[in-house]
Amino acid sequence: MLLLALHASPLHAQTAADLVVRSRQAMGTHPETSRALAEQALDLLARQPDADVQLRARGLLCDYLTERDLAAAEAQARQMRELLAISRRPEAEAAVLLCQGGIEEARGASARALEMLEQAVSHAGRAADDEVMADALFQRGYLRGVQGDLAAGLADMRRAMALYEKLQQPHQAQNTLSGIAILFNRMGDAAQARHYFEASLKLQREAGRVREQLVTLHNLGRTLENMGEWAEAHKAFEEALQLARRLDYARGEAYALRGLASVRNARGAPAEALALLDLAAPMQQETPDARLQAQSLLQRGIALRQLRRPDEAADALRQALAIFEQADSLAEQVATRGELAGLLHEQGDWRAAYEHQAAWKAASDILLKRQLDQRYATLKIEFNSAARDRENELLLRDKAAADAALAQERRVGQLKLVVLLLATALAALLGVLAWRQRSSGRAMQVLAMTDELTALPNRRHLLGQLEGQLRGGAAPGALLIVDLDHFKRFNDLRGHLVGDEVLRAVAAVLRQSVRSVASVGRLGGEEFVVLLPRADIVRAAEVAEDLRRRVQAIDTTPWGMEGSPITVSIGLTLAEPGDDVSTVLRRADEALYAAKAAGRNRVVARTGAASSQQAQEAEAAIGAARPCPALPGAVALPQGAAAEGSRSS
Repeated sequence: MLLLALHASPLHAQTAADLVVRSRQAMGTHPETSRALAEQALDLLARQPDADVQLRARGLLCDYLTERDLAAAEAQARQMRELLAISRRPEAEAAVLLCQGGIEEARGASARALEMLEQAVSHAGRAADDEVMADALFQRGYLRGVQGDLAAGLADMRRAMALYEKLQQPHQAQNTLSGIAILFNRMGDAAQARHYFEASLKLQREAGRVREQLVTLHNLGRTLENMGEWAEAHKAFEEALQLARRLDYARGEAYALRGLASVRNARGAPAEALALLDLAAPMQQETPDARLQAQSLLQRGIALRQLRRPDEAADALRQALAIFEQADSLAEQVATRGELAGLLHEQGDWRAAYEHQAAWKAASDILLKRQLDQRYATLKIEFNSAARDRENELLLRDKAAADAALAQERRVGQLKLVVLLLATALAALLGVLAWRQRSSGRAMQVLAMTDELTALPNRRHLLGQLEGQLRGGAAPGALLIVDLDHFKRFNDLRGHLVGDEVLRAVAAVLRQSVRSVASVGRLGGEEFVVLLPRADIVRAAEVAEDLRRRVQAIDTTPWGMEGSPITVSIGLTLAEPGDDVSTVLRRADEALYAAKAAGRNRVVARTGAASSQQAQEAEAAIGAARPCPALPGAVALPQGAAAEGSRSS
């Protein structure tokens, strides 16, 4: 490689620089065009070198090759590092680190990749280069999201978007909007993520950016997959597949085929899922993407389990788990461990199944706490930023009004009356706007605190209420987690619409059964929560047993499930001095797992170390819920794939 410190002639340097600019613009439209333009720029620079332009061109090639050929991408990184000795750009070191960080991420070495991206942000900040800083923040924000540091990742993404808008790079800003949607999806806010993806997709279609449409469609499909919206997910993955084939983009095609295989598995067509994964296998060989390989292995394991090929399924799932652990991808570890635990249980390997189930529960608890903590941190940041923006806006309005009034006074005294009238009208308008803002804020708060399907308070509302009681030093109360037994059979045998009807029916029974002082809401999936302020263990056990009986009495005839009643398992605990939200939830969760392990359709209480007497009272109070006879018509179905952050029923 030529490393002489020669200066390009103005004509050649300008032409090569223009090609690099066009290559960057083509990244979201057609990757092959971007690659060709970067290579043309390097051909020109071979005759009249310019280290700074060469660095930018090789950085674009590194980005292209990272998705296709890691060895070739590493060659570009080496050449970029050699150019540092003669580069005039202070941000050159950051550009090299971006290339190397992308390579490490593709390998699945997330910790090493994040370390390099941290250095890239630091170098870009010292060089005061907004473009490199925006690229580094975008990549760091995405990787932080993969590792679960969602609030920090969201802050990076928003800083990147602001810089792209400042640089008047709307296409990169649109791409960042999709990155923000990915973080909301990982945060558990699938509805918000879907909104962002659909908004981003509309802008990308208007701009004709085909490759970015492909990426957004795939991420939208993943969001719909997590929501259980299989028809819409299939539509998104199918459209992504067609765009990938149009672009001859092997990596995009492999991702789309994995998504379609997931839909087939969910719809009980594992043979079709395997066929799709086999079709994607050669493309994965061309794609150095460890997480894509692991996601495909997870779907292969699910399909093989449904086809009753347990040894092959276990091998695929273990391979997927090893890759997810290396990548620090906790959400995907949870899904894989849940599937593996179910498979080992079916094989009779109780010890291994228990170990994976315990690891699954520990990871699920960490993921849930992390999502709650990160969403709280994100909401706090958003609230503080919004408050500052509103305060600044009001200050600017006040200053403008004062300046206008003084100017009017200096011009003519006769206009004072007019100024007074205008000020009065402005005050009235601000009052109307403030009233509308408060009304809108209250409506938004109600929506944010309500579960859309059941109209009950949602997780955020209930956990906030529980936290308030614990902080306020209120008299001890009880927490019940109510989980539908074998809920999957309703979805499998009668479809998701019937499953939704069942959830609404159970919600109605819970709402009607508890006293007005109690609180009932949906925790997520098929889980509900009941808060009983100032209830002792005996009273809480009586309420729990009454709820269990009332749910079992629901008439399932309208759904064609005669003889197969709805049953619930209930975990019960008391809030004790020194408890926080996580402690109370964990004890109730442990009680729920004990109820499941004891045969379901029962109430189990778990108290803290504060009182052994409470434990004896709990056992006596729940005496009526001792092991029940087999329910007529009940069907024991195998557990399905564990969704991100969900619990097997």
